Amino acid sequence: MKKHFARALAVISFLLFSFWIFVNIASAADSGAPLVASVGVKGNERITEQYILGVLETKSGDTLDRDVLQKDIEAIYGQGFFSFVDVDLSQGEGGADVVFSVMENPVIEAIIFSGNTVYKDSVLMKEVFTQVGGIFNREFFRHDLDRIQEKYHKDGYVMVRVADVNMEGGRITVHIVEPKVREVIIQGNKKTKTHVIRREIKLKKGDLFNITKFRHQLGRLQNLGYFEDVNVGFDAPEGRDDAVDLILTVKEKKTMSIGFDVGYGTESGLGGGVSFSENNFSGLGYQFNVGFEEGDEARYWGSFASPYMDKKTYAWKVGVAYQDYVDRYYFRSGVKQFEYDDESFLAYAGLGKKFGRTEDWSWFFTVSWRDVDYSNVHDAIPDYYDDLTMWDGVNLAGELQFTLDKRDPYLPYSKGFVWDTTFEQAVKVAGGEYDYFKYWTQLRYYLPLNNLLDDFIDAGELWSDESPLILAARVRLGSATQSNLPAFARYSLGGMNTLRGYHSRTFEGSDVLLGNFELRLPVQKNFELVGFYDIGNAADNMKWDKLYDNWGMGIRVKTPMGQIRLDYAMGGDEDRTYFGFGQMF
Repeated sequence: MKKHFARALAVISFLLFSFWIFVNIASAADSGAPLVASVGVKGNERITEQYILGVLETKSGDTLDRDVLQKDIEAIYGQGFFSFVDVDLSQGEGGADVVFSVMENPVIEAIIFSGNTVYKDSVLMKEVFTQVGGIFNREFFRHDLDRIQEKYHKDGYVMVRVADVNMEGGRITVHIVEPKVREVIIQGNKKTKTHVIRREIKLKKGDLFNITKFRHQLGRLQNLGYFEDVNVGFDAPEGRDDAVDLILTVKEKKTMSIGFDVGYGTESGLGGGVSFSENNFSGLGYQFNVGFEEGDEARYWGSFASPYMDKKTYAWKVGVAYQDYVDRYYFRSGVKQFEYDDESFLAYAGLGKKFGRTEDWSWFFTVSWRDVDYSNVHDAIPDYYDDLTMWDGVNLAGELQFTLDKRDPYLPYSKGFVWDTTFEQAVKVAGGEYDYFKYWTQLRYYLPLNNLLDDFIDAGELWSDESPLILAARVRLGSATQSNLPAFARYSLGGMNTLRGYHSRTFEGSDVLLGNFELRLPVQKNFELVGFYDIGNAADNMKWDKLYDNWGMGIRVKTPMGQIRLDYAMGGDEDRTYFGFGQMF
């Protein structure tokens, strides 16, 4: 209000002096237009006259021009240091004396923020160039407010705005409005229960709205596979500028599927099968799977699970599996001993939940009952070593896993680390024939390299903040309290998910060390190149200086069925090609 009043006074004064010019000086028109005799400034105390005169078009010796004088008033006012600007004209020797009268803004005594909860005052002040003790500059402070708002928006608080600025004397009060979520309205779901959708949306009533977090929560919701489309709308409650309603509209799709599989492997031979899955059973997010595969590696399975967990909700799983592998290879210390048949039946049940202040920690306990039968030893090498077939029978074990997940939950890619530690105890009860204790720990780490390499490599559009170049690493270390573990309980390495370039279960024992390292390079939105290096060993009485390694290249392709993985590994006993789904870790 003060600013507009000051400008109005300036305009009125200018009009009055313009009238004076044309009444008292314009009579000289017969002898030519009046000239400017001198140009000066009065009323300034801290701002130098030279700084003010530097923006003027009116110069001594110029023809006096009313439009130019108006521009000069606006230019001085636009410098931002003045609350009032006027011009005084008087008859001088050789023309008109022009004196611009200014009123400086007050000296800043304090800058006070109100309404801010995301950032402390000290954080916001880092965006403010205006300093206490200096003259208030309206234009400079406007840019300060823009930087404050830009900081909020960059961090995802796109609805935050500077609502009001009040100045009393030298005290400036900046009021910031940080809209909060009033309601989350979910609509369009017919099968999926509303609470199943709502639990994926972590923004609750009273939370500050953050578009970055909300966008990735929507991504997790879409990745459940329950919906063909997910849309969101926003509605501001009437009379409220500090609240927003989120309206989530989903379009469901079929979550039931039947799969057919035909494949051939150097170890497994020709095989194929059928599977049936329902990923949203009864609209509760339960997963139901049954299927079978026939061939040299025959498998039959069925499972029922609820994978979602938080501090209040338990995840659980139950399942059974039967396998009948024919002509399987048995290795000791990397040397093939013989071929054999492996038949087993497995039943399991598990329960888990998250804990901790930020729900980064979780536990999961699984009880398993396994009946194993090894038979038909054939194609053995001379003087072969058999410490396999005596280990068949029934095993009853409990497995407790603790997991710390510090990956960033709001990014579309993995960044951070996951650390888990597992303890397994077999007991001789309820038909169990073995008693052993084993334990292992594993760290998975994901490091985006964009910020490190952008200063050295011009990648163009090869990678971006949404799809970065990533260094992924996995290290696993395990042992047991005894060296003669049953064959089915030993640590084993070899195959597409552990030590590529070697037959599955090439290395086995009661101790294990494994390292997997991958450089994942995005090429297109749905295509990725991977370079990898694997190193490790599994053995009884591990010699840590005797490790086996391999390296290779791979590709990852995102498809409607999931991510396809194709790896070619060099090293080990022979070069090998692997085909599967999803990342290795």
